[in-house]
Amino acid sequence: MSPTLHVSPTEPKFAVSTWSLHRTLGVMYADKPGYNGERTAREVFGKPQSALLEIPAKLAAMGISRAEISHFHLPSRDVSYCDELKHALAESGVEMFTLLVEDGDMTHPDDAARDLAWMAECVTTAGHLGAKRARIIAGKQEHSPATMEKSVAGFHELVKRGSDCGVEIVTENWFDLLDTPEAVNELFERLDGSIGLNADFGNWEGSRKYTDLAAIFPLAQSCHAKCNFDAAGTEDWDDYGQCLEIAQNTNFSGVYTLVYDAPDSDEWGGLAREKQFITEYCQKAH
Repeated sequence: MSPTLHVSPTEPKFAVSTWSLHRTLGVMYADKPGYNGERTAREVFGKPQSALLEIPAKLAAMGISRAEISHFHLPSRDVSYCDELKHALAESGVEMFTLLVEDGDMTHPDDAARDLAWMAECVTTAGHLGAKRARIIAGKQEHSPATMEKSVAGFHELVKRGSDCGVEIVTENWFDLLDTPEAVNELFERLDGSIGLNADFGNWEGSRKYTDLAAIFPLAQSCHAKCNFDAAGTEDWDDYGQCLEIAQNTNFSGVYTLVYDAPDSDEWGGLAREKQFITEYCQKAH
């Protein structure tokens, strides 16, 4: 029987990205535009401590009811494996919230068509997994009228594919095309609400960070609640709190996806600390 997760009205909604568990999973699988080789496991982060199929139960045990899975953590995109993972998620009461498509550039000057076709295949995989959403990179090229036009056209194609698969298309403030809030807002105005926004705490830095995040958070349906770390490897709770304040000030009511990427290997402990900090912050805010 699947566990029942009780959430009070003042408790935030959480997901976990499998990037937070890259040491736990240990391996990544070659899967990118133009790659036609064998899909073998590469031990990038040491010996695996858990298989991906075991992660849903571990998330449920810590009170997390949503998963975001990076595409390169999937051992296979075959329908049979997708069914296995769907079953593991359902057994644990964990929703497949987002397939994170971590590669591809539909604004590339030479390979845009190839990359867009690969991204569309990933959207189909998201549908096989029962994912609510697929997170797509808007573009890795610098902002210009031409690159924005390519991105808009690409998203129109992906939205059609997503509609056929029951998958919403979302993007985030990531890479060169969407390096400013002005570019984010331009893209969303041109797409007229057909895609969603995941706002990432950690993708923008420097003195502009908080002002720029505040300018896009009204659009956000979810966020990557990524904690920064000081020189000693300790969580920068001041920065985390300022990011949460921005979310609260814009009446954000979406999902906080916990992203833990510290120098140490205490991934589950780090995720628990992030979850506790956000929960306590949101409870005080109410």
